[in-house]
Amino acid sequence: MEWSECISKAISYIEDHITEELTIKDIAKAAMVSPYYFQKGFAMLCGFTVGEYIKKRRLAIAGMELITTDRKIIDIALQYGYDSPDGFTRAFTRFHGVTPTSVRKGEAMIKSFAALKIKLSLEGGFTVDYKIVEKDQFTVIGVSKVFQYDEAETGVHQMWKEYYESGKSNIVSSTYGISIDDQMEGNEFEYLIGDNYQPEEQIAEGFVTRVIPKSVWVVFASKGANPQSIQEVHGKIFTEWLPNCKDYEIASGYHIEMYDDPAEYKKGTQDENYYCEIWIPVRRK
Repeated sequence: MEWSECISKAISYIEDHITEELTIKDIAKAAMVSPYYFQKGFAMLCGFTVGEYIKKRRLAIAGMELITTDRKIIDIALQYGYDSPDGFTRAFTRFHGVTPTSVRKGEAMIKSFAALKIKLSLEGGFTVDYKIVEKDQFTVIGVSKVFQYDEAETGVHQMWKEYYESGKSNIVSSTYGISIDDQMEGNEFEYLIGDNYQPEEQIAEGFVTRVIPKSVWVVFASKGANPQSIQEVHGKIFTEWLPNCKDYEIASGYHIEMYDDPAEYKKGTQDENYYCEIWIPVRRK
């Protein structure tokens, strides 16, 4: 099944069950892809996470009900997943910019947030440099945290900030940023910042080791100032390369970014020639 069709099936499932409990596992099952692949691809293609999409759709529909029905606010809040009027009011106000009470009184406007309609156009002509290599298992050492997918963007950014401020980068270099989701079916993943582990070296306090299994990897090159350059390559991978690839699919829940030493470049990570790679494990379809 093409990636665009998978996303469309997922969106249809979300819309059909918008007032029910929605889990990533069930949504991905409806899309017939792994939760890991689905969550990463959805965010790259749509610009926000699955959880953000569901929350915005529910609040938009709740706003419509406030102005088109006379149902109690508490009943609407409960229907769309909020256990208390206060929680609903806070979320509603953040999204719409006004309170539910002011909307009910006809004193304010609400925001619309229409259901997505995916139209993926593979026009060709894009350029992305890559190679396919087989690599034996290897061990990395670094600092690790577990994140929910919905909090990953801000959480991982803060983790990098703390990594450098704590001085841990002076102990273990930040060669890799690695996402690990072994089961590929949950709503969380482990993120590790670190370097290759040498068995003869002692593991310093606060650091952990992880074994990256033997795999075939597609290695994509990114050249240019970061984070813009690597974000652009990520977008091409999930919206152009993977959907257009007839031979390979994602094989496991590992996602690796490998970074050159910024000290080797005149402008560091902002240098126009700064180089890094994105590694994705694949298998033949």
